[in-house]
Formats: sequence, C-alpha cells, structure tokens
Amino acid sequence: MSDCLFCKIAAGEIPSSKVYEDELCCAFYDIAPQAPTHFLVIPKVHIGSVFEVGPENSGTVAHIFEVIAKLAKEQGLESYRVVSNIGEQAGQSVFHLHFHVLSGRDLTWPPG
Repeated sequence: MSDCLFCKIAAGEIPSSKVYEDELCCAFYDIAPQAPTHFLVIPKVHIGSVFEVGPENSGTVAHIFEVIAKLAKEQGLESYRVVSNIGEQAGQSVFHLHFHVLSGRDLTWPPG
C-alpha cells in the first residue's frame, strides 16, 4: 500500500530504529514509547488490522508471535504486554497490523 507509513518502514523507505528483520516481518522501537521497553512488530505485507487476519495470512501472524517471544528472551524481558488496537475507537492510528510489545514498568489494567 503506497501511502501506508508502516509499509514504507518495512520497505526501508522511512528510517526506523530496527530491532529485528526477516523476510516476513520487522520490529522497531516506538517513536513515542509508553514504557521503558516499547517496540512494534509488523508484517511486511500490508494487513490492515487483526480484523483482516484469515487463512491466507495467519501463518505470518503466527511467525510474528514467534519473533515476539524470541525478542523478549533476547532482551531479557520476563514480563511484558503485547497489544494490538483494532479500529479508531480502540486507538489504532496506523492502519497496518502491528503489535506493541511493552515492558519495564508496572502495566496496570485498564492501561494507563
């Protein structure tokens, strides 16, 4: 998708502080972190949100969760939160599937 911010980051057209990259996904630090550790993991292919996950792309999503576990272990995260907002009312501001990984402080519920 040519006007998608995260598609441009995945393609290397916009710089980011990458944590990880492979053929299916990439991870990078959030530009407005909400915790001492806060990075995003996104698929390289455009998927609008969890709402668009289906048989044709669920393997990519499963891979992303494997990457999240790998990165958490590598960074020594023993306790962390994984969040994906779906839709404007839920706080989604970039309409490309992404998972926030947050750690390093008490994460209460509701979030705040």
